[in-house]
Amino acid sequence: MTETISIVPAAAKPQSNSLFSHARYVVAENPVTGLAFALFALIALCALIGPTIVPHDPLASDTAAALQAPSWKHWFGTDQLGRDIFSRVIVATRLDFIIAIASVALVFVMGGFAGIAAGFFGGWTDRLVSRLADTIMAFPLFVLAMGIVAALGNTVTNIVIATAIINFPLYVRVARAEANVRREAGFVQAARLSGNGDFRILLAHILPNIMPIMMVQISLTMGYAILNAAGLSFIGLGVKPPTPEWGIMVAEGAANIISGEWWIALFPGAALMIAVFTFNLLGDGLRDLVDPQRRT
Repeated sequence: MTETISIVPAAAKPQSNSLFSHARYVVAENPVTGLAFALFALIALCALIGPTIVPHDPLASDTAAALQAPSWKHWFGTDQLGRDIFSRVIVATRLDFIIAIASVALVFVMGGFAGIAAGFFGGWTDRLVSRLADTIMAFPLFVLAMGIVAALGNTVTNIVIATAIINFPLYVRVARAEANVRREAGFVQAARLSGNGDFRILLAHILPNIMPIMMVQISLTMGYAILNAAGLSFIGLGVKPPTPEWGIMVAEGAANIISGEWWIALFPGAALMIAVFTFNLLGDGLRDLVDPQRRT
């Protein structure tokens, strides 16, 4: 008499658990990546809840407390109008963070998809997109951003648009090169033979496979977007005072360095440096997170 042994397949793990395990592995594998994600979480936390927890009103002036050095009452000191610099640095995080995310999201949609289309279809699409990118690259990029903001007006929306435009060629060239390499790949041919249309192949097969290199580009340009916004504010073409913004605060404190009030420019400049440093380190970790070949 033979016994029948039934084998019940193990239940598949939820996809969310797999993604979480992969993210935990990526962070634990590289301590630098873990540091970058920790700093990014801190910056995001300051952007989200910073304005509600600061100890002083960032716009309130107190001339009796002007130009005070860092102390227990004012951790980063006060500026020439008596405003608390710590509160202004924390509140400015939200604005700079929003400018970076909005400009990068806009240029990713414009430049990323234009570059993918140019590399995949070729022909007149490639020529049109490439000539547009070459035209933008013909100008000094920061000078071009200055001209756009000066023409449209120095508002946050126009700063985002100007930053997206000057980064457009970078996304176009990266996406075009990656799509051009993969358009004749075996998985694309298999998808085409399975009856998938061109746009479905672009979105479901080409885009996921170029996302690792695009995530590195996104991380780098987020830091550059913050620098660009700070640079425009430093020369008077960015966010209008008295709105807290790192570039404005550095510009306001630059004139006081010679007279010894170093803290006015130091702490906003340090916050700017840490943010750019974080986004530069974040690129490798984001690439590993979205790379299909590393997900097991």
